[in-house]
Amino acid sequence: MPLRFLCRSIAAVLALLLAWPAAAQSATAGEIVATCVAPVHASDRAAAMLRPPMRFDCTTPQIAFGAGDYWVRARSVPTGAGAAPRVLRSWSVWQRAATLYFGYADGVVIRRTIDDVGAARSIALGAVFEQPIPVRGVPVTQLLWHVRGAANIRGIVANARIATPAESVKRNLVFATLYGGFGGLCLALLVYNLSLWSALRHRFQLAYCGMVSALAVYAFSSSGAMAWLWPELGNLARLRVNYVALALAAAMALYFARHFFESRVFGSRTLLAARAVGLYLVATAAAFALLAPWQARVLDLFYSLGFVALTLLAGVILVRAWREGSNYLWVFGVAWAAPFLLAAIRTMSSLHLIASSTWLDNSTLAAMTLEALVSSVAISYRIRLLSIERDAARAQELVARMLADTDPLTDLLNRRSFLREALVAGARTPQLLVLADVDHFKRVNDTLGHDLGDEVLRRVAAALRTTAPAGSLVSRIGGEEFAVLAPADTRGLPDRILDAVRATRMPYDLTITVSVGSHAGVLDHEGDWATMYRMADQALYAAKTAGRDRARGAALSIAA
Repeated sequence: MPLRFLCRSIAAVLALLLAWPAAAQSATAGEIVATCVAPVHASDRAAAMLRPPMRFDCTTPQIAFGAGDYWVRARSVPTGAGAAPRVLRSWSVWQRAATLYFGYADGVVIRRTIDDVGAARSIALGAVFEQPIPVRGVPVTQLLWHVRGAANIRGIVANARIATPAESVKRNLVFATLYGGFGGLCLALLVYNLSLWSALRHRFQLAYCGMVSALAVYAFSSSGAMAWLWPELGNLARLRVNYVALALAAAMALYFARHFFESRVFGSRTLLAARAVGLYLVATAAAFALLAPWQARVLDLFYSLGFVALTLLAGVILVRAWREGSNYLWVFGVAWAAPFLLAAIRTMSSLHLIASSTWLDNSTLAAMTLEALVSSVAISYRIRLLSIERDAARAQELVARMLADTDPLTDLLNRRSFLREALVAGARTPQLLVLADVDHFKRVNDTLGHDLGDEVLRRVAAALRTTAPAGSLVSRIGGEEFAVLAPADTRGLPDRILDAVRATRMPYDLTITVSVGSHAGVLDHEGDWATMYRMADQALYAAKTAGRDRARGAALSIAA
C-alpha cells in the first residue's frame, strides 16, 4: 500500500479524534465548580474554614501543592443546590478519605465523611465520585472538602461539578454505552482470535488476545464497574489495577507488533528496545501498585515516561517497516495511529504539559475501539498473506519433491523413488515386478544420435505408462531399462508390454522392441527387493539370450 494512502488514513484518524471531544463533552454533566485550596494545619476547624477564605489560594493549580492533607473550598455554588435535588461530582483521584461540608443559607452545616470503601461505593460510570447533595429546601451557599492523604497526581478535588439528576443519568447512559460496547467488542475479538489461533497457531494472535484481555480489565476498572462489584476492596485498589492493566496492554501491544510484522522489521537493537520498554512499563506499574501512596507522584512520573518511550519506539518500528518494505505497514499504521497518538497526548496530560479533560480520560476506549475494528481486518489480511505464502511454499516443495523423485527425460519415477514406493506398496499385497530393456539401444544411439535415442526412450515410457494397470508403479531405473510393479495377480502384463512397444510409432518408423523379465513375490524390506530384482533380472537375461523381443518369468530363466 502506498505511503500516501497511509498518511491520508492517519489524517482521517486525526480528524475523528478531533471530532471526539465534542461528543464526549456532551456527556459532561453539570455546572463546573471553581475551587480554592489551603493546606491543613493542626489547629484548623471546619467552622473556621467555612468563614471568609482568607487562607485559600484560588490561583495556583492544585497539582502544584504536592501530596498531603488539604482543605478545598468552592468559590461559589451554582443556584438550586440544596433547594432542589442535585449531585456533586468530581473525578476519582487518589485520596485516603474526604469529609464534605454542605453549608446552607440558614447557617446549617451538614457533614458527610467518605473513606476509601465509601469512595468505591460512590463511584459512577466513568470513575467519577458522585454524592447527592442533601435537600433541605434551602440553597447550599458553601461547599468545603477536607481531603486526607491526597497523592495529588491529577488534583485534590478535580473537575468538581454540580449536576441535576437528569444530567447525571444522561452522562451515565452515555458511558454505559461506551463501556458496554467496548466490553462486547473485547469479548467478540477474544472469541474470534482464539478460534483462529486454535487452528493457525500464530503468535501474534495470542499476543493480540492478551492485549485485548488487559484492555478489558482496564475498561472494567476505569469505568467504575469493578468498584460496584467489590466495593470492599476500596477505590485505591481499583486505581492500582488500572495502572497495571494499562501497562500490560501496552506491553502486549509491543509483543503483538513484534510477531505481526516480518522478522526483518525488528533488528537486534529494535527487538532489545521493545523488550526493554515492555519490561519498564510493567515494572513501573507494579512499583506504583505496590508502593503507592509512598512517592506516588514520582512513581507516576516514571510510569508516564514509559509511555513516552513506547510512543517513540512505535515511530521507530513504523519507519523500519517502511524501509524494509513490510507488507503489513499500511494496515498496522491505520489501526494503531489513533492509540499511539492518544498515548502521546495522554502522556502529555500525565506530565501536566496539557490540561486533562473528560474526553481525554475516556479517549483510550474510543481509540482502541477503532483499533480493534481495523485490526480485525489487519489480522485477516495478515493471515491471508500467510496462507498465500504457505500455499506457495507447499507448491514449491511439491515441485522440488517431484523433481527429486522423477526421471527428467521420461517423467517416470526414478530408481530411488521407485524403490521407496515399491516397499510401501509391497507391504500390503504380493507384487509382480516386470523389467523391460530396449533391444539394441546402443545401435540406435550410435546410428541416429542421442537426441533421437532420447525420443525413443520417451515413447517406450509412454507405452509402458499406458499399458500398466491403474495404481501400479512405472519407473526408468537406468539407461534403457524400465520397471513396472503391479499386483501379483495381474495377468498377461509382460506380453501386453511387448505388444504395446511393438505398436508404438517410433522416429523414422524404426522398429523398436523390448525384452521383458518378471518375478512375483513380497516386498517387506529392502532384502526382498534385492531378491525380487535379481530374479526378474535373471528372467530378463534369459529373454535376451533367447533372441530378444520376448518375455520370460523367473522360473524359466532359472531353468535355462
